Amino acid sequence: MQNVVTYLMIFFTALIMQGQTDSAVNAAAEPTKYQQGMRKAFQLWQENKSWEAANVFERIAAAEPDNWLPPYYVAQINVINSFTEKDGTKLKAQLDKAQNFINDATAISKDNPDLLVLQAQLYTAWIVFDGQQYGMTYSPKASELYGKALGLAPNNPRIILAKAEWDMGGAKYFGQSIEPYCKDIQRAIELFATFKPAGEFYPTYGEERAKQIQAESCK
Repeated sequence: MQNVVTYLMIFFTALIMQGQTDSAVNAAAEPTKYQQGMRKAFQLWQENKSWEAANVFERIAAAEPDNWLPPYYVAQINVINSFTEKDGTKLKAQLDKAQNFINDATAISKDNPDLLVLQAQLYTAWIVFDGQQYGMTYSPKASELYGKALGLAPNNPRIILAKAEWDMGGAKYFGQSIEPYCKDIQRAIELFATFKPAGEFYPTYGEERAKQIQAESCK
């Protein structure tokens, strides 16, 4: 189990940061306070000041109670940072906070595939921390979430990529071939070429990660 969770940890930390700030760039002449705040948060994140970014996202979430994106990013930062947290007390605090913000975002945007994937990532963070204790409980739940997310967004390259790499991690753990999932990686790459986010600040990450996986694992 440790091999697969380490594999997935590398995936999540690399995947989320790649291209995450792309959607923060917009040519609007007169940005709103929301746009200014979101751009500031993404800039801090890009400068490796993730906790400062999370604080900004949290303030925006309080000011934008009908917008799922700010709480999504608060939760995402807490989840990502949990992958390398070794202190159980700190980990629980981070993941409890992440769960609360996922719940808030889900109340605003139900059946949102990005939120389902983030919930699966939260479960993975617990598995990374202690695979023996949490693997049997959270692995099936994460798999179910990836399947549901893909069912909701079958042509979203990020969702295809996330599920494919989760499946690859499981295949590696059980000593099975990852070749069946390479077609999904290829499909994700093809869809990234024309994929457009639903709006400003929506998640855009994944294309470079998909190409990296293909080059390393799907030769």
